Amino acid sequence: MTGDPVEEFEKILKVLKDYGALLVSDSAFPSVTGLIVGKSVRGSWWSHPLAHTIFTANEMLEEHRDVLITKLISGKVTFLHRTMWTHVYAMATASEDWQTRSLSDAAKRLLKKVRNEGTVDTSNLDSVQGLKPGDVARELERGLLIHATQVHTDSGAHAKIIETWDSWANRVGLKNRGTDPQKAKQFLEKRVRELNEKFGARAQLPWQ
Repeated sequence: MTGDPVEEFEKILKVLKDYGALLVSDSAFPSVTGLIVGKSVRGSWWSHPLAHTIFTANEMLEEHRDVLITKLISGKVTFLHRTMWTHVYAMATASEDWQTRSLSDAAKRLLKKVRNEGTVDTSNLDSVQGLKPGDVARELERGLLIHATQVHTDSGAHAKIIETWDSWANRVGLKNRGTDPQKAKQFLEKRVRELNEKFGARAQLPWQ
C-alpha cells in the first residue's frame, strides 16, 4: 500500500466489505495494520514507521457509516462491515449463558443500569469495588452485552458511551432484526473459520 491515509482507507474499506471483519492488529488474522504494512506485525503497531497512517485509517473506519466496532473476534477491537450487522445483532441480543456467566457483580449492576436507561456515559460513573467504569464496561463488551463508543471528555480523558443494542439499532436504522441467533452463530463461525484457514490464523468468537 501507499502510506497515504486516504488511499489506504479506501483500499481497507474494500477489503472489509469483502471479508466482513478486520482487526486493528493481529499476527495472522486480517487487520488494518497488516494491510497497511503489507505483512503481519507482532507487538504494538505504535512504534512502526507507518503508525500515523494506521492510526488515521482506524479513525476513518470508526467514523464510517458502514462500520460497526465491537470486541467480537479474539476479544480485540473488531471492525465489522454493515453486511455483518444483522448477524452480530442477533447474537448480541440472544441472551445466551456465555454472555453473563462470568460477569462480576459490578458488571451486572452496570448492565442493569444500561438496560434501564438505554445509554450511559462512563465518565459520569464512580468506581465500583475498586474497578474503573471503563474496565467494567469492557466486561460487558466481551460478552456482546452492550455497544460501546469511545469518546474524549472535556478534560481530555477517555470515556465510553455505552448503550443497549436496541438503542444502537434504532440509532443506525437497522431494519432486519429477526435473524435467528443459531443461524447467525453459524454464519459468524463459518466466516471466521474461512478467514482463519485462508490466513493461518487462530481467531475465536467469544462463545467458542
